[in-house]
Amino acid sequence: MNRKKNRAFVMDRDGTLIRDADYLDNPSKIHIYNGVLPALRRLNTQGWKIIVGTNQSGIGRGYFSHATVRKIHDRLLALCRKGGARIDKIYYCPHRPGQNCACRKPKLGMIRAAKRDFNLDLKRSIVVGDKKCDVDWGRAAGTKSVLVRTGNGRKASPSTVKRADHVALTLAHAVRWALEQ
Repeated sequence: MNRKKNRAFVMDRDGTLIRDADYLDNPSKIHIYNGVLPALRRLNTQGWKIIVGTNQSGIGRGYFSHATVRKIHDRLLALCRKGGARIDKIYYCPHRPGQNCACRKPKLGMIRAAKRDFNLDLKRSIVVGDKKCDVDWGRAAGTKSVLVRTGNGRKASPSTVKRADHVALTLAHAVRWALEQ
């Protein structure tokens, strides 16, 4: 069976999709950036898979549990649905930096899982985030990478800016660029 390969818009969570709350530990603290839901709806209508990949070292540090992160993600997905947008799946890495896991960005564990789960064509996919590890994640995966100037992206180093295939003011601008590709 030869299934059609899908393109994906893979994005970071904190500082890209939602305001970075510095170890978000409560679903009530979620604040989706302005313009995100209409942008995600545009991707949905164009047939893109929408994937979120997020490092959540707060679990490994003992700040909150897997159950807390699942509640946060359930709330985020519900807010998106309420706004008419769909995120296909959220992957997360619970490990602290230096634990040498295979999933912490920019390592490829989460992207490989998404590729398998959604039959992704990574060459036609785009990774978007507000940090160097997000840009490096996209480059390592063989996708195009977009640095957004929200969250930590506002103070990104010139070398990170240079490594990105594109720099966008917001996630909505990144979606507009993706749809033009």
